[in-house]
Amino acid sequence: MGLIPAPRHISRNPSGRGRLGRATRLVAGPGTEGVARWLRATVGAATGLPLAEGGGADDAGGRIVLSVDPALPAEHYRLVVDGSQCRVQGGDAAGVLWAAQTLRQLLGPDAFRRAPVRPEREWDLPAVTVEDGPRFRWRGLMLDVARHFMPKEGVLRYLDLMAAHKLNVFHFHLTDDQGWRVEIKKYPRLTETGSWRARTKFGHRASPLWEEKPHGGHYTQDDIREIVAYAAERHITVVPEIDVPGHSQAAIAAYPELGNTDVVDTSALTVWDNWGISPNVLAPTDNTLRFYEGVFEELLELFPSEFVHVGGDECLKDQWRRSPTAQARIAELGLADEDGLQAWFVGHFADWLAARGRRLIGWDEILEGGLAPGAAVSSWRGYAGGVAAAQAGHDVVMCPEQQVYLDYRQHAGADEPVPIGYVRTLEDVYRFEPVPEQLTPEQARHVLGTQANVWTEAMEDHARVDYQTFPRLAAFAEVAWGRLPVPADRDFAGFERRMAVHYRRLDALGVAYRPPAGPHPWQRRPGVAGRPLDGPPPSR
Repeated sequence: MGLIPAPRHISRNPSGRGRLGRATRLVAGPGTEGVARWLRATVGAATGLPLAEGGGADDAGGRIVLSVDPALPAEHYRLVVDGSQCRVQGGDAAGVLWAAQTLRQLLGPDAFRRAPVRPEREWDLPAVTVEDGPRFRWRGLMLDVARHFMPKEGVLRYLDLMAAHKLNVFHFHLTDDQGWRVEIKKYPRLTETGSWRARTKFGHRASPLWEEKPHGGHYTQDDIREIVAYAAERHITVVPEIDVPGHSQAAIAAYPELGNTDVVDTSALTVWDNWGISPNVLAPTDNTLRFYEGVFEELLELFPSEFVHVGGDECLKDQWRRSPTAQARIAELGLADEDGLQAWFVGHFADWLAARGRRLIGWDEILEGGLAPGAAVSSWRGYAGGVAAAQAGHDVVMCPEQQVYLDYRQHAGADEPVPIGYVRTLEDVYRFEPVPEQLTPEQARHVLGTQANVWTEAMEDHARVDYQTFPRLAAFAEVAWGRLPVPADRDFAGFERRMAVHYRRLDALGVAYRPPAGPHPWQRRPGVAGRPLDGPPPSR
């Protein structure tokens, strides 16, 4: 059956195969109405079956019955195909959706199309009972839309792909040096100026190639509301990221007073057209704090998520070292150094968000200089940040670059398009273990889950994003969902056999994944420089 993620328990039922046809009815119990809409819009569209509202138990064409079973834990499900009856049960509405996703997989790859290829077909189902539930509450994908903008339709598509793999947190990287992507009505120049750059480096930053045309775009606030609502229908939480105090050149280009004006002519800055780490960072002034409070006030109206991501990584402090204003702030606050100044800056927003019932999360650099209680950490520079955070009592999302940065190359071959960073194969991702072994059981409870990160410097369009993300996201989804053996004991050969089925689902979905045998000719980027194979990984 090739189920991905693999379920904890599956058994055969003696009643024989189930079958869906035009007379099959759909019964939606209380709390499952959203899943019923999803089934009709996706499985109904793919199969051509009306899945009309259900009637009595004697429906001749059989029934799909959706229900919430409070005896099951949250997000857990039970799927029972028993002759003409298909029972789709979850501990909550999310569990019912995950059961429905498994039902879709059981129907075969054609159930992932947008319209039926054989309209008169009846659809067989194996007579099975599947019982399953996730290991982690945070099963995430981070998508960088700041370096290369992804239009709204592409974001909605990725939410569908996440839901198909039972991923439930979409980390939305909305701002960086190279672009600001969310409308803030109080500060219109953030998108009028900050969302466009004059040209774009093509390939790694060492490449001599440029795309000599403007690049940009942004999401209106109604676009964001639509994205958040679409995600919620799929039981995906959207966590926005507004990067501070580094990775902020686009914002400074729009509002020069945000920068360190006493050491840099910030009025001359533009949205950055190259990759790497810009030295232009936010000034640690009251004006900057009030400005970003205004940004976050609008953001909180758009995103209901518990967590708000503030970046906090790779903040070069050379300007602060030279800035009399920054040095005066360090002295005024009695701080030891510039690391302490960054901790103060991040801590301000941790307190500000906490006062509004939200929680701050940032990259593991926010641990430097101390971290406010209640704040959480995205551990990207290996496991060390996550270990330190969990040992200090902070919640952690594990996303170490060495394992789950999907912009990194998938093979050492010369045909890989714009090869970046370490080689990380499908098997490498499958053998990733999110919980560091040095944590005690009590500390390990601070690991909320795990996340794969897709940075888009070298991904100029959705086809390149697909190539880098898939099929490795399928392996990551199984790691995030299931309770797998220790990495050395995982059955990668069995996973590859299931992937043989799953590739057909990805084909039906139109995903431009990397084929197992290597890139298609049109997926290569000959002559576009990447990071040398033996070099260090790039900055994030």
